[in-house]
Amino acid sequence: MKPTYSLFVAWHTEQPSPRWGPVGRVDAIDVGARDPLYRFRYTQGARTLEGFRPFDGMEDLDSVYQSDTLFPMLLNRLLPKSRPEYNDFLRWNDFDPADPPEPLVLLQRSEGIKKTDAIEVFPCPSPDPQGCYLNFFFVHGTRFHLNKRETEEVVSLLHGNDRLSLRCEPDNPEDPFAVAIDCGNVPIGYAPRYFAHDFTRLMRECPSDSVKLFVQRVNPEAPFQQRLLCRMQACWPANFTPCSGPEFSEIPQLSSVG
Repeated sequence: MKPTYSLFVAWHTEQPSPRWGPVGRVDAIDVGARDPLYRFRYTQGARTLEGFRPFDGMEDLDSVYQSDTLFPMLLNRLLPKSRPEYNDFLRWNDFDPADPPEPLVLLQRSEGIKKTDAIEVFPCPSPDPQGCYLNFFFVHGTRFHLNKRETEEVVSLLHGNDRLSLRCEPDNPEDPFAVAIDCGNVPIGYAPRYFAHDFTRLMRECPSDSVKLFVQRVNPEAPFQQRLLCRMQACWPANFTPCSGPEFSEIPQLSSVG
């Protein structure tokens, strides 16, 4: 059965250097139906990301885990509807509180970040109705810029549909694959690490005027990691498969599941 929604689970390691990497994939099948199915598989990143530890209740990297309800690891990353800021949370992620999205769609957009652990979730983009690349993500690393005050001032003046730019940083001492985000001449943050390889390829293979980065929404009152939501648009090159590095490959193949 074809998944209704899919997302990857990323994990953060501090040793030997800080790094995010994909370690698992979640597929939601027949979401909205009477009997939905949620499926979790580890990816090769769980074996190669140094220091990674399997999630509680999912200790076997070679198993496929299935459930008729959303896995607790994901469920506890959604803000409870009873919280007074729940409607604000939906707006920060550019959703209408009167028409909230499916939980996995909200997780795809919000990244499921919690201060108490080292896990994030993210979608693997597919072509939009016009066959082009479309992705939404929050700017990372804004708070770590040296000139933090200037960066915050620039971000505070941004509005929806303002243009931003992408810039590869091969000399970045922390991550030679980093993709910086600039507003004019002011660096304001970075693209999420797990999209950097795809963004670099899109900037290299697409016509320059087809690669566009826009401000989707500015959230002055949101936590820092959800302050600036962006929209990335580009062509879809021939033979382009996003999220295709070896770390994204699922360990247990579904053909082996009985």
